[in-house]
Amino acid sequence: MKELVILSGKGGTGKTSITAAFASILDNAILCDADVDAADLHLIASPDIQKESDFFGGYEAVINPDKCTQCGLCEEMCRFDAIHDFCVDPFACEGCGVCYDFCPEKAIEFPLKNCGKWFISDTRFGTMVHARLGIAEENSGRLVTLVRQETLKIAQKKKIDLILTDGPPGIGCPVIAAIGQADAVLTVAEPTVSGRHDLERVCQLADHFKIPVMTCINKYDLNLEQTDKIKALAEEKGIAVVGQVPFDPIFTTSMIQKKSIIETDETSQASQAVKKILDNVMAQPVMKNKSVRLNLL
Repeated sequence: MKELVILSGKGGTGKTSITAAFASILDNAILCDADVDAADLHLIASPDIQKESDFFGGYEAVINPDKCTQCGLCEEMCRFDAIHDFCVDPFACEGCGVCYDFCPEKAIEFPLKNCGKWFISDTRFGTMVHARLGIAEENSGRLVTLVRQETLKIAQKKKIDLILTDGPPGIGCPVIAAIGQADAVLTVAEPTVSGRHDLERVCQLADHFKIPVMTCINKYDLNLEQTDKIKALAEEKGIAVVGQVPFDPIFTTSMIQKKSIIETDETSQASQAVKKILDNVMAQPVMKNKSVRLNLL
């Protein structure tokens, strides 16, 4: 079994659209949406939820008014200014537990916090594991880990050949949680100065965890000078450039129709480019697996 994680240095580079396009081509693969803070793969995959579970991550202080003597110690000790008038502001509470530990009357409870939900769904691309983090909630790294663990369990049970993971943008905790133990990372870069910088940061992160990196350039023809600079950077860093996708309105059209670009028009320039990218990705030594099949190539 192999796991390919698709990343980008920022949001909006097209990684979810490319993930969905890959999913519509691959056979015997399972989808994992690890972008739990702003999940959007479900907008294309239209999942039919088969299992829904709560995600509990971290703790939140709650003051019991029946036990509270209003001594004010908790408000005095709270470094996050989360306690006012002997009530805890749930959006300001960081769950550090200082008030819980030092309350002389043991009037503060510290229950596990419900931070969101995670799902196992059926889609026209196959099984998909995804999640939704609650508004203003944290612990997204833990939720990403949970989603990936559940995906792996299903993949092993069903003898699925490939885990296709739509990763979070950036280089923070959710990304670190998304790439651990993965076989390879595919970064989606944009031909801009910031896009080149973002690519370099993601590659440095993947290199730190000893995970092979490939890259593709989306909308490459909008700035050929920056495209050449990204290719030069990739060559300098020893990163395989597996393809480039031209600017094509089919991406927007497909999103509006809740389809992948392959489903909308597999003969379009963008679709043909994505097919070649997937073919090049699967030809990389780290991804070679004869049992992974492509149903459109």
